[in-house]
Amino acid sequence: MKLPSRVLSVAALAIALVAPSPAVAGAPTEQLRRHVDAVLQTLSSPELKKEGRAEARRAEIRKIALRIFDFEETARRSLGRHWQSRTPTERQEFVKLFTDLLEHSYVSKIDQYGGEKILYTGDTMESDQATVKTKIQTPKGAEIPIEYRMHKGKDQWLVYDVVIEGVSLVGNYRTQFNKIIQTSSYEDLIQKIKTRAIGAPAATTPRG
Repeated sequence: MKLPSRVLSVAALAIALVAPSPAVAGAPTEQLRRHVDAVLQTLSSPELKKEGRAEARRAEIRKIALRIFDFEETARRSLGRHWQSRTPTERQEFVKLFTDLLEHSYVSKIDQYGGEKILYTGDTMESDQATVKTKIQTPKGAEIPIEYRMHKGKDQWLVYDVVIEGVSLVGNYRTQFNKIIQTSSYEDLIQKIKTRAIGAPAATTPRG
């Protein structure tokens, strides 16, 4: 079952509800917390909440997401073993199209965010890899577990995958992309991404 629009908007925290951080990276959880807090402030901005400002609000969120989410790494992992056989030009095109797909699937639903609480439950670190565990608490008290998988960039931690209720965004897309390429072609995959005929990750929905 796919996540309902309200829950999916909360899951968009994984891609969009983040903001730039100081150059010196701190603990992954604290850095992510600052990111989320900053974007929530953007969403609650009186100026950006005015009628007719929806597109400007989304554009600001997209700009912020590009600074913290490693879309190239997410695209590479999502394409899996097929990444190696792509030319530099094809890789560049794929990253752009995949980024557009993620923005369409998640950022467009940001406006449905309804003030759900975000709980940080801990993180694990190993070398330049980290996992930050969070829970989204709905108004009815249900909790939706979301894990942020991050790696250390040049001067900050970057998100490259999100696991929503046990479903990996990267794993979900990799399965879809591999199936399309094997049963059809890479060119067909590109066409489907262009027409957004690719589904967002599915997950069971907790009862509220």
